[in-house]
Amino acid sequence: MSILPQYKHIVNPKLKHIYLSFGEEGDLIIKSPKVSLRQIEQLLLKKASWIEKSRAKLHLKKGKALDFSNMPELYFIGEVYPVILTAHDKKKCQLDFDGVQFTLLYHTYDEILFQKHVDNFYKIQTQKQLPSLVTEWAKEMSLSPSNIRFRKTKRQWGSCSGKNVLSFNTMIMKLPQDVIQYIIVHELAHMRHKHHQKAFWKEVEAYLPDYKLQVQELKNYTT
Repeated sequence: MSILPQYKHIVNPKLKHIYLSFGEEGDLIIKSPKVSLRQIEQLLLKKASWIEKSRAKLHLKKGKALDFSNMPELYFIGEVYPVILTAHDKKKCQLDFDGVQFTLLYHTYDEILFQKHVDNFYKIQTQKQLPSLVTEWAKEMSLSPSNIRFRKTKRQWGSCSGKNVLSFNTMIMKLPQDVIQYIIVHELAHMRHKHHQKAFWKEVEAYLPDYKLQVQELKNYTT
């Protein structure tokens, strides 16, 4: 008898089909219209091999959420660095980076607070480094975004609105420099092409002939 995997089921009457996906921690999520438990179980049995392989790939992703209790590591500009947790007497938490390792100084062990400091590090670095890169590529492509925004998101690395506002995920600073540049060019290209059809990819290729290598590398990372 097969043991079905644990899952979270989200019912949405507007959906016409059943969709499987994974959360950040590798938890299986099922989205569907109202269906019977038997239908869900049959789908899980049918997709058992796919679920197992997909979950294994997810665990190999770079830049996953940190486990502060088990030798944590942070990715920064495509390189991985150890995070050293050090208790101290001062009643504050502080994350430092010296180019070799991250040091997390803390008074009280609090993983939620630790993650906030990690998120803030990426946010500060994004705000410091990305504007000049976007300006450089925008000039190269003869484009002028109406605005540039930065925020942490769970799914997208970047986006371009209908009014040509570019938004970038602050977790972008995990990625290698050439992949960061690909995301910038990708979103700038959307200012001319609001789709992913052939003309869009031709636009990207005109500025990054090897963009497909960056697309493949990006698949190795998780937001």
